[in-house]
Amino acid sequence: MPDAGHCDWDTGYVQVYTGDGKGKTTAAFGLAVRAVGAGLKVFIGQFVKGMHYSELDAMGRFSGAVELRQYGRDCFIRRDATPEDKAVARAGLEDARQALVSGDYDLVILDEANIATHFSLFSVDDLLGVIDAKPNQVELVITGRRADPRIMERADLVTEMREIKHYYADGVPARHGIEN
Repeated sequence: MPDAGHCDWDTGYVQVYTGDGKGKTTAAFGLAVRAVGAGLKVFIGQFVKGMHYSELDAMGRFSGAVELRQYGRDCFIRRDATPEDKAVARAGLEDARQALVSGDYDLVILDEANIATHFSLFSVDDLLGVIDAKPNQVELVITGRRADPRIMERADLVTEMREIKHYYADGVPARHGIEN
């Protein structure tokens, strides 16, 4: 097993998890668990979301191996973004970029960064700039619906989650520990 904070590969890739189906954040957090199990250090920047989710508690159990910061306010944006929403997200993107280039992390996850561009919290060009700043050995994962084609083109791996059937349609609310 590699020493904590030191990966045993030469090239980190850019992965994008997008689409309208469930599981984008779940897949990214699963990758974080796998990375921690291998002794790697993980940074997670969570955009748009500022509320409490169970994954915050889970990642908190990996003290010293995972750093998770939220760059959203206390609600998921379902309307036009406010200047405050944009300021929080833009400051967060810069903070995440600093983490990416710091040399402290092997895996960096930008959760919901794709939807943040959709809501114009920051621009696609801003997110492309973060991708361009990625050191060669760092793995970068970007999640969220509505990934811009330029982000997908720049990525090395793109996975689209497609909803075929979901119990939400039957009125089942988000369940603690499963959807939130």
